[in-house]
Amino acid sequence: MPVPTIKYYVREGLLPAGRLSSPNQASYGAEHERRLRLVRALLDVGGLSVAAIRDVLVAVDDPSRPVHRVLGAATDPIAPPAGGTADVELTTARQVVADLLTRRGWRVERDSPSAEALAAALAALERVGHGAFVEGLDDYADAAQKVAAVDLGYVARNAGREDLVESVVIGTVLGEAVLTALRRLAHIDASARMYGDEGAIG
Repeated sequence: MPVPTIKYYVREGLLPAGRLSSPNQASYGAEHERRLRLVRALLDVGGLSVAAIRDVLVAVDDPSRPVHRVLGAATDPIAPPAGGTADVELTTARQVVADLLTRRGWRVERDSPSAEALAAALAALERVGHGAFVEGLDDYADAAQKVAAVDLGYVARNAGREDLVESVVIGTVLGEAVLTALRRLAHIDASARMYGDEGAIG
């Protein structure tokens, strides 16, 4: 990594200063390298701003903050933007999401960024005439719960708080790419089986 980048991270409070070995030279250890990896993951993979990364690092460095809250601090900024101005569709969709969370006993705030993203997607479906999509919401939730268990099982292999956060950020962004690709492959297979085109390759 270029020295000016490291100096910039130090100035912005993302990286502790190195140990001065001469008036114009500093040495950096393994803890600096680990922090740099986390900063780059949050920046490059998570797409977070420097200010958001600073907030995440404050959470990581706070030993009194539960790991669940640290992971939330890392993933909340990654969620898609909120649904915008409330209209009838969005208001209804928010209630659908709230009912889903209650019905499933999910320990999630109704106004969390991810709940808002789901409501925005459901509202958009309603606006384009596909409101019936909501009928399969619990089936999607079943699948999502299984995926979450796999994700957190992977994350739990990492003992350090920084490693946990890095795994969550990378797993959230790249894991979604993997899940989307798998879903498309499954669609191709299901379509071929359902519509009888045995030899079709998508």
